[in-house]
Amino acid sequence: MGVGVSGWRLARAVASQGQLGVVSGTLLPVVLARRLQQGDTDGDLRRALAAFPFPAISARILNAYFREGGIQAGSPYAAVPMPGAQSSPALIELTVAANFVEVFLAKENHSGLVGLNLLQKIQFATLPSLYGAMLAGVDYVLMGAGIPRDIPGVLDQFAAGENAELPFDLAPAPSGATPATAPRLHFSPRIFVDGGPPRLRRPQFIAIVSSAALATTLARKSNGRVDGFVVEGELAGGHNAPPRGPMQLSPEGEPVYGPRDVPELDKIRALGLPFWLAGASATSSKLADALACGAQGVQVGTAFAFCEESGIEPSLRSETLALIRAGAARVFTDPLASPTGFPFKVLGLAGTLSAPSVYAARQRVCDLGYLRQAYTREDGSFGYRCAGEPEAAYLGKGGDLADTLGRKCLCNGLLATIGLGQRNADGNEAALITAGNDISALGRYLSPGRETYHAADVIRALLGQAVNDAIQPA
Repeated sequence: MGVGVSGWRLARAVASQGQLGVVSGTLLPVVLARRLQQGDTDGDLRRALAAFPFPAISARILNAYFREGGIQAGSPYAAVPMPGAQSSPALIELTVAANFVEVFLAKENHSGLVGLNLLQKIQFATLPSLYGAMLAGVDYVLMGAGIPRDIPGVLDQFAAGENAELPFDLAPAPSGATPATAPRLHFSPRIFVDGGPPRLRRPQFIAIVSSAALATTLARKSNGRVDGFVVEGELAGGHNAPPRGPMQLSPEGEPVYGPRDVPELDKIRALGLPFWLAGASATSSKLADALACGAQGVQVGTAFAFCEESGIEPSLRSETLALIRAGAARVFTDPLASPTGFPFKVLGLAGTLSAPSVYAARQRVCDLGYLRQAYTREDGSFGYRCAGEPEAAYLGKGGDLADTLGRKCLCNGLLATIGLGQRNADGNEAALITAGNDISALGRYLSPGRETYHAADVIRALLGQAVNDAIQPA
């Protein structure tokens, strides 16, 4: 869910209640670095780093980023190296450690299950992210926003203590240019362990799909075992799969989905693998419907995103819940916002990047780089560009101006949503909040006089039990 919204606290709360708690793996190196710079007041991050099996790496990370008492108000966060085909050793170490920390804390003090969610679109960080999560004993890996057919094999290799590699996408070469040869991404556990890395437990791999065709491809043509699917419809928050066929927009400017976009559950069921349904599925009746059609259950995002244990900055969460109580919460499926080209759901909230004036006033910058795409230069080498970076820079790299229109910086906006927005001379980065279409239904957790709710309340409601103010997550 976004960046840090489904963090270790939320995943732990859900897992403690007997369900699968999932942490978002997106931008975790930046999240860890900035939280350490905020002072790690409760000491949780330092406790997890002390359990990291490579103490020299923990020491280097603390020396680089930890600030006792936190950095001075208004001071910018120290930069984290940008990811690429050959990320710096410091970034690789930070990525492994950040994923370890998040999963370690999510699994602490209970016997429940914890998963890690990654995006296929964010390729450069995938290998060290998976290895770090596996070092912490992650139980499941969930992956969507693309075709993650190479991930099962990577999990097998890491479990055996072996090196792993992945291809990465490269934009087509300009007309007349020599196509670049895209190198593969490599990761070796041996860079951490002299004498051979440990064998690790292989997590279950769950692919997030929107169609039976994609599920069939992954089940039959992946390089290892696929253990199941989350079947996600267009009502879910975050990135949505584009509609099949030519893009058509509604009068409001949202992508139009039709019958071809409805997943054929009978074909998915026929694959013989477990599956869960996602997208506006957070009610006991939807759970019952899912079970009746052969699913194992449902995946829920939005209902948990605005509970007390979520990572959303408290004031933004309060403002959103006030909109919900007033019946004024709206989500727009924006076909342009994401530099990935996938539709992205944006919650309308004053003062955030959903407001045209806030978006127009923001000075474009690409200083994190997680959604950059590799492209071929005229000389046959490759570089990186992002449709959300300054237009002149994007055009100078052979990009099309049309691709920059309406693009938002998801990296910076989503970090601001969890209180980790960069501070700069023009002011702090504005937040960008994503949510699913059923956000207005969250009022069911807010009885008269109740201002907030907990993850345990969502689970009780899903299981058909009464929401109880006295119930607290374990």
